[in-house]
Amino acid sequence: MILYAMSDIHGCLSEFLYALSLVDLSGTNKLILLGDYIHYGDESHGVLDKIMELQDQYGNEKVVAIMGNHEEMVISGYSSIEEMVISSYSSTSDRKTIRDEIYENWMSNLPLYHVEDDFLFCHAGIEEEAGEEWEWATGDLIYTGKYPAQIGKFDGGMMIVAGHVGTSGIADDPQFHGIYYDGLSHYYIDGTVIESRNIPVLKVDTETKQCYTVTEHGDLPVYPYDPEW
Repeated sequence: MILYAMSDIHGCLSEFLYALSLVDLSGTNKLILLGDYIHYGDESHGVLDKIMELQDQYGNEKVVAIMGNHEEMVISGYSSIEEMVISSYSSTSDRKTIRDEIYENWMSNLPLYHVEDDFLFCHAGIEEEAGEEWEWATGDLIYTGKYPAQIGKFDGGMMIVAGHVGTSGIADDPQFHGIYYDGLSHYYIDGTVIESRNIPVLKVDTETKQCYTVTEHGDLPVYPYDPEW
């Protein structure tokens, strides 16, 4: 099976549409979106519309959308789709529309993680110290807001794919916005689209366990990050 994953779209519709053009959803292939669909960019509503359209077309099992911390902030009342952080949701209640309520209902039903074969997808991370008991040990806010990004060997027997933290920060390289692989158990795929204008697309072959960066010129194997490259 082929899985495609991307994360942290942040209202950047044109970049999202370009990334989608690199995805092949034929056969049993799946697309997994790791959250933070809104805020920062100008077209949060357009991004949500596109994801919901894809799910209507292909089904929620083929196009999986996971909750990010920005979606969690909206449904918790600390933010609106249009605004980053507000002191009280009531301050924007007069501008809240039926359309917004549809989006918020959709966000409220997003899962916190998705497991496919030996790959665990989430927005930010899990409680890795719990090993194979990670599921009961991980609180909701860890799934959506774990910080900093954890690297190293995870003893739970899976590869972890996450976003949330820009890969330039993980690599400590302001010029790097690609997929960060630690060489052990973690792939991070938040390319900081507001700065890079690019949404990395990770391709996972669950049979071979190989991962690739998808580009318009073809699939490139993802190797452990090396600052010398």
